[in-house]
Amino acid sequence: MHHIDPDAGLRALVTRPGFRIWKTKVKSVHGCAAPIKLRGSSTITHKATGAVLKDTVGSVWVPCGTRREALCPACAQWYAEDAFHLIRAGLDGDASKGITPEVADRPRYFATLTPPSFGPVHSRVVGAGGRLTRPCSCGEWHKEADTRLGQAIDLAAYDYEAAVLWQAHAGKLWHRFTIALRRQLAHAAGLKVAEFKDAARLSYAKVAEYQRRGLVHFHAVIRLDGPEGAATRAPVWATKERLADAIRTAAENTVITVARRTGEALELRFGSQLDLRDITAAAAGSGEVGEEADIKSSRLASYIAKYATKSTGAHDGPDRKIRSAEDIDLLTVSAHHKAMMRTAWELGGLEAYADLNLRRWAHMLGFRGHFLTKSRAWSTTLGELRNIRARFRLAETLAALEVAEDDVLIVNDWEAVGFGHDTDAEREYAQAIAEALLERKLNRDNSNREVR
Repeated sequence: MHHIDPDAGLRALVTRPGFRIWKTKVKSVHGCAAPIKLRGSSTITHKATGAVLKDTVGSVWVPCGTRREALCPACAQWYAEDAFHLIRAGLDGDASKGITPEVADRPRYFATLTPPSFGPVHSRVVGAGGRLTRPCSCGEWHKEADTRLGQAIDLAAYDYEAAVLWQAHAGKLWHRFTIALRRQLAHAAGLKVAEFKDAARLSYAKVAEYQRRGLVHFHAVIRLDGPEGAATRAPVWATKERLADAIRTAAENTVITVARRTGEALELRFGSQLDLRDITAAAAGSGEVGEEADIKSSRLASYIAKYATKSTGAHDGPDRKIRSAEDIDLLTVSAHHKAMMRTAWELGGLEAYADLNLRRWAHMLGFRGHFLTKSRAWSTTLGELRNIRARFRLAETLAALEVAEDDVLIVNDWEAVGFGHDTDAEREYAQAIAEALLERKLNRDNSNREVR
């Protein structure tokens, strides 16, 4: 019998010419699973003398930058950390990002808005202490590991068309909710809607998370500021009680009407389950998210940030676009998720839904929105966080050259010539490097916390 050596590819990789250079490039992108390979040059020239201080010619790699953990754990980790800092800055303030610490005293809530029901699904109803309080609608007492959880009990009776249309309009529904929320607050303050922006400003950061049934719900931190955003205190009338009442009313009354395939009107709205928790500084405690205890801001930021890197469900779902209806049949996903994808594909082929571009988003079960969004005044931006890192790296380079940024001219001329790793051995080795770098970083962060 012919013996296949599973480590032969790795041995060939580490012994091939240029392996050390390849390994250095992998480390430069933190073990990215699908690096973008660039070829070209970068030149730093002294303006006054015309002398070339640094000239880099050849090839460099840059990270793929995806937020999807299933596609690239290394880049998803960076994305999650950026999301954490973005959200935390809007909760506690961050002088380095121009956010005053006084934001912690503003009226603030953590809200979870859920989709409505489109048919019974296998579920577990858990009460205090983690005990099941009643059986599923199917009559069984499901265990946590049961793969049927979230799946439709009756595929034929489940309203997949309404579910996919709700999913496709979820982002728009959130936008309508924020408009309704401002109107409610203006009404509570005795203001005209047009006058609200001159008296107060609504700020938020939200993340979309897939439920087991394949539908997204929104976790959002909502803050009420003065008219200039984080820099100004909320007016006297802007109490947290009024903010809570406005959130409940806006969530209940926000609705979008669309047409089914038959032409029948379909109202899309949020579900009746609205979870609302006070996260003002006075109420902040050390409880875990999801418990009745108050929520500490650092835990809350971590909780929201981690969902920004997730895929389409708790158990399964593809991470790349579907190219044909036949592709859906070949996927190793649940019948429930296949039904949602198939419905999205079918609706996407109809002229009435052309603007929804559903075939492009069939692998996302029809959801077309961004997973992490925020209002302009919440805090900084992901782009600015990346710019901070880029400026830091540039400052290190210029410090080594002993010149100031204003004294040099920097010219970058790069073009993409490749994408991803070439062999399974390369991908496996890059993953090992990513895991080692992440473990080293976590150990370093833990050591820093102990010192503080």
